[in-house]
Amino acid sequence: MSRNVGIIITAAGFAKRFRKAGGNGNKLDARLNNCSVFAQTLRHACATDLAVHVVTRPENIHIQELCRAQQIPFTLIESAGLGESIAAGVSANPHWNGWLIHLADMPFVPPAMFVQVADALTLHELVRPRVNAQPGHPVGFAHCWYDKLSSLTGDNGARELLRAEAVHFIEIEDGDSQRDIDLPSHLAQGEENNHAAS
Repeated sequence: MSRNVGIIITAAGFAKRFRKAGGNGNKLDARLNNCSVFAQTLRHACATDLAVHVVTRPENIHIQELCRAQQIPFTLIESAGLGESIAAGVSANPHWNGWLIHLADMPFVPPAMFVQVADALTLHELVRPRVNAQPGHPVGFAHCWYDKLSSLTGDNGARELLRAEAVHFIEIEDGDSQRDIDLPSHLAQGEENNHAAS
């Protein structure tokens, strides 16, 4: 399979845990390292040589503005769950040979990780990074999964597909492929880790 693979960034969640823990507004708009959470996620994805497509909600104006500014195509969806967001993104790009499914609240995944997963998709049908036996993101699917991905519903995403099939894992040491922004405290932790690494 030639590498015509793209990144689907799902940005259509409700961030219920973030708000319940005291966070204000959409967590993807929250400030992290002098930009928003979503802006950092998008920047890392765009730093690869891969196509990028974003799935978000109509009310997420900031996300739409960032996509327009960088000429990144996006799909608007009143998503009832991650499954529908994945289905919308994959259905919008049926010509790709594979899709890297990535969550918008995971801004720490470096560009090189996307490239590694995309390269591995030329040899394997399902690919994801793993750290200390714990799976990370993004998750790569070859084109043979189009029908199932484009039919997903509910809030489990592609979890059931990954449970039922053999996944090729890329063993890595860096935990950035597992870190997300789920609580307001994660924003401060992200800032601290960034300063420590600089």
